[in-house]
Amino acid sequence: MVLVLKNFRLVDETTDAHGSVIVEDGIIKEVYPEKEIDCLLSSADIVLDGGAANQGSSLVLMPAFVDLHTHFREPGFSAKETIESACLAAATSGYGTVVCMANTKPVTDTIAQAQSVKNRSDALGLIDLYPALSLTKGMEGKELSEITLLKENTIRLLSEDGKDVANDQVFLAAMAEARRIRIPVSCHCDLNGENNATKRAIELGKKAGCTRQQSWRLHIAHVSTKEAAAMIREAKKNGTNISCEVTPHHIALTEKDAAALGSDSFGRVNPPLRSEEDRRALIEAIADGTIDAIATDHAPHTTADKESGAPGFSGLETAFAVCYSTLVAPGYISLSKLSALMSAAPARILGLGKGTGGRGRIAPGLRADFAIADISAVWTVDTARFKSRGKNSPFGGRELHGKIVQTIHGGLCIM
Repeated sequence: MVLVLKNFRLVDETTDAHGSVIVEDGIIKEVYPEKEIDCLLSSADIVLDGGAANQGSSLVLMPAFVDLHTHFREPGFSAKETIESACLAAATSGYGTVVCMANTKPVTDTIAQAQSVKNRSDALGLIDLYPALSLTKGMEGKELSEITLLKENTIRLLSEDGKDVANDQVFLAAMAEARRIRIPVSCHCDLNGENNATKRAIELGKKAGCTRQQSWRLHIAHVSTKEAAAMIREAKKNGTNISCEVTPHHIALTEKDAAALGSDSFGRVNPPLRSEEDRRALIEAIADGTIDAIATDHAPHTTADKESGAPGFSGLETAFAVCYSTLVAPGYISLSKLSALMSAAPARILGLGKGTGGRGRIAPGLRADFAIADISAVWTVDTARFKSRGKNSPFGGRELHGKIVQTIHGGLCIM
């Protein structure tokens, strides 16, 4: 099938220009300036017109987003979320590739369990789902999981998310396996507080050979303090091969918002919402390149769970709008920089930035995964309309700028 997307504002990490894209059998075939496209329309099966030739069009064609950190809750917690509802939430929010964490019931600590989750997602065809494998059996921190059996490219990320591996030797052994298969370890960094845990992860990462001379990297999840950001900045300067992520809620909200929502209920998240000083430090770290990616940490819960203090927010369906409203609209970063944070950089961290199946940019030969955004749209978050089963969003009732209006996955218009 040939899909033509003409007259769009094309934005990725290196591009912000009007143009058109030819897609053939799910792969980007060519990227053209507008003036060269009309002669090719006769061969198209589907043509989408972004209207960029007309003044005032606000539609932007971007690479679909890549999320390094979500909780799809199955197996074990289908009242909170199912694979199907989570995939719908991701797809309608502009995401094409998602990593889901291993803190399910049972814990995803075997290759077969991870494959079972992936198979259910693949059958839907809405997104590419890559389940993370836990570092240890049952996430108990004692024995390594089946990471010892892994081969390259079968799993894209390892994580004991929700916990830290307290035993240094077990943690080092897990990182040695990650280095062997050259995939990142995402560290939750909560043991003895975020700052202490971040310092420890960096030190152990260095012992495990995490340097720029090695292709393996350490990844720090949901950075939320100015001190942790400063440690990561310094580690990068000193040659450590490290990457990190922030969440939309940590760059947009503070502890005052948590208190208004209920610090022990609907405003509770882990790590917690921080001070305004921390929030601004995270935005500065995004602008100066310390922060590599934005990940949602999508954590759906039932209302009863939130009332009783379960930590986490549903993050997929507000992610782009929160980031656009918080970062781009005020002028802190460009839309191209936001695309890099949400698409190209996380794709590279997962080893999906180039080659067959590559994604995250608009370039010939890469996967035709796109998000079309209306950056002039102003809308009010109505959690009742979420595709996710988790309606626990701190942005409910808030007015946001920028909205995803269409998602294309592998050249198919799925939303």
